Amino acid sequence: MSHSHDTTTHGGERPRGGGEGQLRRALGVPSLVFFGLVYMVPLTVFTTYGIVTQVSGGRVPLAYVITLLAMVFTARSYAKMAHELPFAGSAYTYTQKSFGAGIGFVAGWALLLDYLFLPMINYLVIGIYLSAAFPMIPAWVFVLTAIALVTFLNVIGIVSVARANIVIIAAQAIFIITFACLGIASMSGTGTVDLAAPFTGDGSAPGFGNVMAGAAILCLSFLGFDAVSTLSEEAKDAKRTVPRAIVIATVTGGLIYIVLSFLAQLVYPSNDFADVDSGALDVMAAAGGEFLTIFFTAAYVAGACGSALTSQASVSRILFAMGRDGVLPTRFFGRLSPRFHTPILATLSVGVVSLLAIAVDLSFISEMVSFGALIAFSAVNLSVIKHFVIDGKRRGARAVLSFIVLPGIGFCLTLWLWTSLSPRTLLFGAIWLALGIGYLAVVTRGFRRPTPMLDLAE
Repeated sequence: MSHSHDTTTHGGERPRGGGEGQLRRALGVPSLVFFGLVYMVPLTVFTTYGIVTQVSGGRVPLAYVITLLAMVFTARSYAKMAHELPFAGSAYTYTQKSFGAGIGFVAGWALLLDYLFLPMINYLVIGIYLSAAFPMIPAWVFVLTAIALVTFLNVIGIVSVARANIVIIAAQAIFIITFACLGIASMSGTGTVDLAAPFTGDGSAPGFGNVMAGAAILCLSFLGFDAVSTLSEEAKDAKRTVPRAIVIATVTGGLIYIVLSFLAQLVYPSNDFADVDSGALDVMAAAGGEFLTIFFTAAYVAGACGSALTSQASVSRILFAMGRDGVLPTRFFGRLSPRFHTPILATLSVGVVSLLAIAVDLSFISEMVSFGALIAFSAVNLSVIKHFVIDGKRRGARAVLSFIVLPGIGFCLTLWLWTSLSPRTLLFGAIWLALGIGYLAVVTRGFRRPTPMLDLAE
């Protein structure tokens, strides 16, 4: 069922340049949770496994516990806002409606960093793991092939993405069970397993600050719940289904990450890897030899393809929302394909940006994604307080707990994680934000004109 939207801007004019049209509503709670879990990739625990093992001194599960705690509060804030504003655009839309178009733009710009870089991480790890499996073929060949395939599937439409997701989740579920069984079997009978080690560490990077630095990098693992909210205009009964899917995907994903990283550190209690970027291959070899290494590479690459599919779908919809609002050029980004009902030009432009995956390193991209995510997460936590308490005048003890205390805790935790990122990441993140504010200054003629913004009335 299609809902029509009032496509009038605040100035009373209709957006020009073919920004008309709406997305097709086809997704229920299971599809949305699948979308979130595929986006998060249950096996993403192994993307930064080597890097975070070294940063945290062998305490990856403890770092995940801290990140999940912060994410549960933030996911709840997303769920509250998704119920109030069931539109495409995610943190951009929530912040824009709560704090105005200018601050909304900055949140959207920070989110763009995530969403533009997340497909890139997937393409990068596809290259790393496939070239480890087939050393005679350079990594960039795999990267280019994956970009072409994923972009084509996204142009065809969201239903094809949802179908592919089910297959990919099934392959990962089978792998996770196999890994758990072989991992436990490889440890039994050794008599030297220290069950507390994944939480106490190996002494190579002592102190709680190192665990926080690891937890800050791991925020990128949780981007799936936030991606669910970008599909609000394609969900059936979005006010009910999207909030539920957001919380289910976050908690499920977090528990999977904690269990998998706990097992991995018991199987391979070391931070000495052949290659830190593909450190997971050392874990697989220890747990199940060559068979598990090959199975892992296949399941992981399939998961990375699925995540690339969903992440490219999400960012193209955010670009579409910003294009429809006239913040980005409407003529280019605000168009839907009449045939496929997908934002085709936005999708193609994400494919072009992803080509950077050929030239950058994994730890830098991972931290940049977490930088953008944490700014957006902080903005959404604050949006709950502004929307419900300041604007909505919600009062009473229950409202204070629900709309001030819980999102306030979420905000403090995300801020704490954000300050735990490396100085290099904070510098490049600041440059990205400065570019966004500069772009906004140009669009608004030195902030003399209002930022273009859309009224989305169901």
